[in-house]
Amino acid sequence: MGTTVATNALLERKGEKFGLVMTKGFKDLLQIGDQTRPDLFDLSISTKPTLLYDLEDVVEADERVSMEGWTLDPQSQSQTVEALMQNLGDEEGAVQVGISGEVVRIFKPLDEISLRASLQNLYDKGLRGIAVCLLHSWTYPDHEKRVAEIASEIGFTQISLSSALSPTIKAVNRGNAATVDAYLSPVVRRYVDNFLDNFSDGGLVDSRRFSGLRAVLSGPAGGVVGFAKTSYEQKTGTPVIGFDMGGTSTDVSRFAGKFEHEFNNITAGIQIACPQLGIETVAAGGGSRLTFKNNTFCVGPESVGAHPGPACYRKGGELAITDANLVLGRLVPSTFPSIFGPNADAPLDLDASLAKFQRITDAINAHAPAASKLYTIDQVAAGFLRVANENMSRPMRSLTEQRGYPTSAHNLCCFGGAGGQHACTIAQGLGISLVIVPRFSSVLSAYGIACADADDIWESLAERISKLKKVVERKMQEQGVGAGSEVIEYQVELGCLYDGSDTVLQIPFTEDSNSIPADRDSGYYLGKIKQDFIATHLRETSFSMPLDVLAASIRVRGTSTSSGAGAGGGLKPKRHVSAYFEFADGGKRAQTPVYILGSGSGLKNRNSEGGAGVSKGSIIKGPAIIADTTQTIVVEPGCTAFVLNQHVVIRVGRLGMQVHLRREGKEMEVQGLRNGKQNSQEEEQEERLDFSCSIHSTDGSLVANAPHIPVHLGSMQYAVQSQHQHWLGKLRPGDVLLTNHPEWGGTHLPDLTVSPRSLLPVFHPKDDTKVLFYVASRGHHTDIGGLNIRDQYEPNLEGVVARRVSSPSCYALAASSIEQGFRELFAEPAKYPGSSATRRIDHNITDIQAAISANVRGITLMNTLFEEFGAKTVQFYMSQIQTLAAETVRCFFQDVYARFGGKPLRAKDYMDDGTLIQLEIRIDPKDGNAIFDWTGTGPQTHGNFNSPISLSYAAIIYSLRSMIRADIPMPLNQGVLDPVTNVVPKGSFLNPSGVVAISGSTIASQRLVDVILRAFNAAAASQGCANSLGFGTGGKDAFGNVIPGFAYGEAIGGGSGAGEGWHGSHAISVHSTNTRLTDVEVIEARCPLLVEEFSIRRGSGGSGKWKGGDGCIRHIKARIPVNCSIVSQRRVFSPFGLEGGGDGARGRNLWIRHDPEDGSVTEINLGNNGMVKLGKGDSVRIETPGGGGLGKLLTYMSFAYSNFTITRLQMHLCSEPTENESAFSRLIHKSRHLLQHSNVSMVVDCN
Repeated sequence: MGTTVATNALLERKGEKFGLVMTKGFKDLLQIGDQTRPDLFDLSISTKPTLLYDLEDVVEADERVSMEGWTLDPQSQSQTVEALMQNLGDEEGAVQVGISGEVVRIFKPLDEISLRASLQNLYDKGLRGIAVCLLHSWTYPDHEKRVAEIASEIGFTQISLSSALSPTIKAVNRGNAATVDAYLSPVVRRYVDNFLDNFSDGGLVDSRRFSGLRAVLSGPAGGVVGFAKTSYEQKTGTPVIGFDMGGTSTDVSRFAGKFEHEFNNITAGIQIACPQLGIETVAAGGGSRLTFKNNTFCVGPESVGAHPGPACYRKGGELAITDANLVLGRLVPSTFPSIFGPNADAPLDLDASLAKFQRITDAINAHAPAASKLYTIDQVAAGFLRVANENMSRPMRSLTEQRGYPTSAHNLCCFGGAGGQHACTIAQGLGISLVIVPRFSSVLSAYGIACADADDIWESLAERISKLKKVVERKMQEQGVGAGSEVIEYQVELGCLYDGSDTVLQIPFTEDSNSIPADRDSGYYLGKIKQDFIATHLRETSFSMPLDVLAASIRVRGTSTSSGAGAGGGLKPKRHVSAYFEFADGGKRAQTPVYILGSGSGLKNRNSEGGAGVSKGSIIKGPAIIADTTQTIVVEPGCTAFVLNQHVVIRVGRLGMQVHLRREGKEMEVQGLRNGKQNSQEEEQEERLDFSCSIHSTDGSLVANAPHIPVHLGSMQYAVQSQHQHWLGKLRPGDVLLTNHPEWGGTHLPDLTVSPRSLLPVFHPKDDTKVLFYVASRGHHTDIGGLNIRDQYEPNLEGVVARRVSSPSCYALAASSIEQGFRELFAEPAKYPGSSATRRIDHNITDIQAAISANVRGITLMNTLFEEFGAKTVQFYMSQIQTLAAETVRCFFQDVYARFGGKPLRAKDYMDDGTLIQLEIRIDPKDGNAIFDWTGTGPQTHGNFNSPISLSYAAIIYSLRSMIRADIPMPLNQGVLDPVTNVVPKGSFLNPSGVVAISGSTIASQRLVDVILRAFNAAAASQGCANSLGFGTGGKDAFGNVIPGFAYGEAIGGGSGAGEGWHGSHAISVHSTNTRLTDVEVIEARCPLLVEEFSIRRGSGGSGKWKGGDGCIRHIKARIPVNCSIVSQRRVFSPFGLEGGGDGARGRNLWIRHDPEDGSVTEINLGNNGMVKLGKGDSVRIETPGGGGLGKLLTYMSFAYSNFTITRLQMHLCSEPTENESAFSRLIHKSRHLLQHSNVSMVVDCN
């Protein structure tokens, strides 16, 4: 059997307490994660997932292992394992070959004595489980195994090792897998007992091998098997989306003839590295709680549970989706058994649902503006259902479109207890024309588990497939499967990837390559696999690359097929009849009101049809409800249900354009995340996701975008508009443009924008020079040539070109071939003295191709809209959603004008070099327009902090979207800026001339956002920069010789500012950047660097009623001589607090220099900008700023009684009020001590 117990426990955070063992210096690694914000425009960062463990239960194991033979160093790339073992250098520590074949160095063996003491402390606290994640244990698990032995000796009963659960590189993902397992395994173990349970990849295994990690999505996996076997027709081959809506969550999956597995999954906000069926889960089920928070309709993630359950269950429960369906007439109470109430003998209670909806409706209307129309109960309930339907639709788009499949080309298979009430509406919104409701829909997961095939997986990097088959056969026989005359069928998959990429695609062997024929040589075998990989990559990304294809793994699956499952008679109706419907009990069908969610929403009459009494082959036109004792199906208006032998099949009518145009933003997200990441060779784009995509209208103005990096998206339209004007009438289908120049809309030179003209389908049919729309991508390139280390990490740039690639506009691709001029452009910097060209031109070209691929995908998705609705209609709605954005911003400005009494909004701040940033915002209350006036801002500087004018627009767009309530629909496009007049003095550092260096992307843009938010009194200052740290070797030497080398860079998170109602977040990317931080293990595998510490800088956030977030500490050691640079801010001026809140701590950049002669250590402050040549063993320690606090914590303290000592303390506090929380804590401690030694026993006043 499968179970959702684990998934629900994870969603609701109801697992078992456990301890966590991490490598010393990395106790906060899993809390920091990849440092990104889940919701780009949520200033409170409230959606960041909570930890599964308590911080005080983290143990640091004193040990350290790292890799030898870093892959980015050209001197090491050609070395074999044997060569590495012979040339180990003089570093300390033993060296051996790990289980993956890589060479590892053990810098510090495990300190077992201190570890045992720490584990004993956890055990004495009552903990009985631990999770263990030590660095590089994926290839060297010995230390983790020893931790397990010690823990077992102490008495721990649950020990989850990351190396055993997920033996793959990336410590954060592996550590998450271990914590999930330790958190859930005890819960699952209590639940499972002696049953056989189902793995989440769709096969049966012995219950003794079932764990909390594997239990996640095990129940949903049964549903995948169930709908695959009942709803997929081999004849037509139409892929099916599985929509499994249960009580607590909804699971979405896809089947197209074979089960699709994924190895990195996000469930309940936690990235889990474990092979599973491709299932996405969202916390929206029939029991999801409905609340109204911060003027927002919220569905989940909390569940009312089975007990007490929804309000209608008669046990005093809170409102849930089930209640909304009930009050809207979308459920038939008479079909439910009388099992509710404290005695389990009463029917559903409609009155209880109505009473609670009345209360929440009154609360909502109390927050409504005076002149607005009040909501009714029906409208409120319908609003909650719309939120729930949208939440459930998003993973369906992701699961299909990110793989290159249009969502509308699928059927929707609806199952689970609540799915039938939502399927038609969701299908309409997704453009899906056919909904399938299987006979066993409400129990399909259990049915699928009964039908599941027994299987096992065994991974290996070796090419001995036959050996793996024997292992699989033995393991299956141990489970009592495949013995005797039963035949085991084997499926073999090869994990393939392009050389230089980390994206692995699973390629199944075809029939003739499942086993290597004797008459075929290895060339045939490998050639066939390579062809299949290229074809799969081309389908999913719209692009192939001229690179070697590598094999990363081999997977062998053995299957003993079960019987009795099938498609159940096909999906076509047997006959068309005029049916007279009756309930199963013989009663005639009823006519009752039902609330319709779609176009023309409101109350309408619908027919109630009894499922058991409906004859096969019947046709039911909506609005109608088909109900029996196990399921309820709502047939919306315009939809028609056909009752077949094993299914109810619903033909779905269309919704209006207002629904379909919401797909544009999602299609840009698909364009960016799937194609840009998978194809990129750059660390910046592939690992850190430093890229963005957007759609632009005929004139180049922004229509929709994928919200990846805000500073890109607000400024990309200026790049596109510049290209539009420059090339007007000159381009032809298939042309692609490249630009990065700040005066042409660029942010800084390493951000290259690729903006293709549309392919033929999006040109005017009678004029192939008339553009219908543009699609653009912008991505950061690690190395584009230059003077020193790399791009913006050079703190001493002097001019805008700075002897690097600078392109106002050029062809990157024409007639489907790379232009020679493109290569010449990247070679240009080498012509300058002391400057070198890019060190990896092949990576640059490949990344341009990846950007083109992303654009092609975006064009393909947009073409679908043009084909469906026509160019005029789509362009009309492109204009309309810009108008919607403009009107939303105008209403916001008018509200701000009223709140501030019509006064201008003013704010200022200083860059670390003393340059003033000054802003005044004047709002016109009549038309809702606003002037952002930066007059008084300091002049352009002799450095690289100057910001192109496009970035001030980007900061305004980001800030406005972040301050406008999330529940207010506001597309992020050019319309946001229509009510804004942006006054930026020419020659200021926010609008510089063409003679100074520009790198405002990660520096000035952060400071502009802080100033804008300060003017609106919206949030205290965040860390104020991106802490751009870079390392590299190579380039031109003093004699002009080009030395091969590498380049690596990262942007480091810090503290976010507090706001009214929320504390700041720790160690996170803030505001205009949201890049991922490369995993520690990946850095050390690729670069000659050793990360010695990565932790949260505790106490660096500002004090106050709402505390600022803490910064972080990043300590990196050079294993060979390398160049290092840091570009940062907030090292002089602290991140400010608001309304009496304390400032965040300033950052620090330290060079820790080891003298090669005497071994002495010297600390050198690098200031906010610095560039040094690190010797072997030198390190840099970056301490990033904290965020500012908001509101006064307290001002004074007094006591009711006093003696001499207490009176002095009272006078001290009253005369010298403190806003420093740590100082106050010391005073509290002192006062308690004094109270214990006097007759005073009561404190009466503490403010």
